[in-house]
Amino acid sequence: MSWFIRFNKPFDVLPQFTDRKNAESPRSTLSDFIDLPGVYPAGRLDRDSEGLMLLTDNGRLQSQISDPKHKMPKTYWVQVEGIPDAAAIRALRDGVELNDGMTRPAKARLIDEPEGLWPRTPPIRERKSVPDCWLELTLREGRNRQVRRMTAAVGHPTLRLIRARIGDWTLDDLAPGSWDSLPMPVLETAPQRKRDRRPRR
Repeated sequence: MSWFIRFNKPFDVLPQFTDRKNAESPRSTLSDFIDLPGVYPAGRLDRDSEGLMLLTDNGRLQSQISDPKHKMPKTYWVQVEGIPDAAAIRALRDGVELNDGMTRPAKARLIDEPEGLWPRTPPIRERKSVPDCWLELTLREGRNRQVRRMTAAVGHPTLRLIRARIGDWTLDDLAPGSWDSLPMPVLETAPQRKRDRRPRR
């Protein structure tokens, strides 16, 4: 039996099953929540981010989800400091200049706080003199800490980051720290090599 699961990763959990760097004081990892042999993440999600992760024991599926060449869209709910104006939203959509180059066009819009959102532990830092709001961002690339760098580049540091969707798979009402099994998708077939049609001699 092949496994394909979705997991709602809580804040402050490493997106891996072991913590080799801190053997004396290990940090929380996926193994604290998932006990399935041979299952590995299809892509990463930073320790200080929350939300949807997909895991599988099928190498081809793992590659199709995580390999940047497939440009699978990923949607995030982002709580930011301040209220972005139209120019900031347009910049997020058109591309932001980061230290590793311009980002690709993205979908960006202001949203209300997502319904049924669970409290984060610990809570975000709040400043009474500075308002905050929520954005929905959909990207088709996966640079290191990209969402946080993008919102900071337009003047609105990220306070909380939740991944809500990867391709067709969504977080829905999955509770933090919980996982469930998904139907195994149909895998893409590898392109066939063209046959040599030169006449034999």
